[in-house]
Amino acid sequence: MTRLLVVDDEHLIRDAIIGLLDLEEDFEIVGRAASGDEALATALRVRPDVALLDLQLPGPNGIEVTRRLSAELPDCRCIIVTSHARPGYLKSALAAGARGFLPKTASSRTFAEVVRSVAAGGRYVDPELAAEAISAGDSPLTTRESDVLALARDGAPVDEIARRVSLSPGTVRNYLAAAIAKLGTANRHEAVRIAAERGWI
Repeated sequence: MTRLLVVDDEHLIRDAIIGLLDLEEDFEIVGRAASGDEALATALRVRPDVALLDLQLPGPNGIEVTRRLSAELPDCRCIIVTSHARPGYLKSALAAGARGFLPKTASSRTFAEVVRSVAAGGRYVDPELAAEAISAGDSPLTTRESDVLALARDGAPVDEIARRVSLSPGTVRNYLAAAIAKLGTANRHEAVRIAAERGWI
């Protein structure tokens, strides 16, 4: 029997995943959570074989939860299940220790097969997303450029971004200019769009 933890902050989605996996005779749902912090606490308490983690969670996101569980509970294999299937997120998830990366558009049969494969020690990455990740390449942005660009995503003015990252407005402008140049865009709005599409921010 494979013991599962299901984590998603959208209750309808989480209940649907649990309902789907409950139909399989070899799966047992031993925990559920709606946030990154709750996922970590629950995993350490129930010690599941496999944790299915939404990418976007309140608190630590699915990738950060994966990173921590890989260190603190190495026998727990993590699968990221997401509607934000971007190449950059895939690379970050695998680097954090995820054994699977699955879009929420996957069929119920694929879902169950992936969980079984990962529980048995295998890995799974959606083939289409894997191809996109290879063609997209690695992010050309530095960590600081990514941070500043991510804050610009909400349309925050330079002064506000500077305050939030504890930098001068001039330094923030330099980081934004560098990101725009590296991504070959005309302005920061286009740079944000491209970086978000590729999962770099």
